[in-house]
Amino acid sequence: MTQGSTTAMRGQNDSSVAEFILLGFSNYPELQRQMFGAFLVIYLVTLTGNALIMSVILLDRSLHIPMYLFLQNLSVVETGFSTTVMPEMLVVLTSEKATISFGGCFAQMYFILLFGGTECFLLGAMAYDRFAAICHPLSYPVIINKRVFMTLVTCSWLSGTMMTTLQTTWVFSFPYCGSNEINHISCETPAVLELACTDIFFFEIYAFTGTVLIILTPFVLILLSYIRILFSILKMPSTTGRQKAFSTCASHLTSVTLFYGTASMTYLQPKSKYSPDTKKLMSLAYSLLTPLLNPLIYSLRNKEMKRAVVKLWERKVALHTT
Repeated sequence: MTQGSTTAMRGQNDSSVAEFILLGFSNYPELQRQMFGAFLVIYLVTLTGNALIMSVILLDRSLHIPMYLFLQNLSVVETGFSTTVMPEMLVVLTSEKATISFGGCFAQMYFILLFGGTECFLLGAMAYDRFAAICHPLSYPVIINKRVFMTLVTCSWLSGTMMTTLQTTWVFSFPYCGSNEINHISCETPAVLELACTDIFFFEIYAFTGTVLIILTPFVLILLSYIRILFSILKMPSTTGRQKAFSTCASHLTSVTLFYGTASMTYLQPKSKYSPDTKKLMSLAYSLLTPLLNPLIYSLRNKEMKRAVVKLWERKVALHTT
């Protein structure tokens, strides 16, 4: 027996995986070039839109109020989420065999969960902010003061961090052996767990409970907030005001439902009966489309944001012409 085959057998017996292979959309080779072009454009537009939001809110002091500061935090999350998934996905689409190291897979899963979990809490906080502003306009400065805003944002990030650290560490404490092919677009928890060589029953109980607390609970609170908001809108005397408010609420709920719906279907059932292709499409919905749509929905339809962008552009033009 040669030294190489002996080493290979020893590696198999150790039941250790040094790297994973991300299959992505390898079963559709004829579409990968078109996917690469489309995903690259979406990624660049996502980065540009969210960077514009963060910059405008940072530079325009009139936007330093909770509503826009929440939006700024959301843009940070969306940028991080997209950057965690998209560059690796683009590599997968251009490689015959896209590998990712054990540590790299751990890091990618960590940041997917961190930004995803934090987004859940932030969207809940933003819905509460809109509820207070529309349903209790006179008391709004007291309900959402600077201290309350900082508490909500800090709790969102801390909750996401604690959940992520526990879950990612637990997932990578399992032994992985045999196949190292992840039939997914990224190192998401359910896809990686399919390769675990041990019973994950207790983890699945934790994952189900955590998903209910982290995804479904904020989603229910958001829906309740918007129901109250809609009742307040119906009492508005102005038809134009009602139409504008309805449009805004519908846009927000569309984005929220897309994110929460696909994420909960993925994480509520780690060993779900969905086909691998269906799982990939659901993952694309909240890792690709949501970061793209949120800048459009939450800011570019907002008059104050448009005014701030125009003002900063005019200031930049004036500096260049003087």
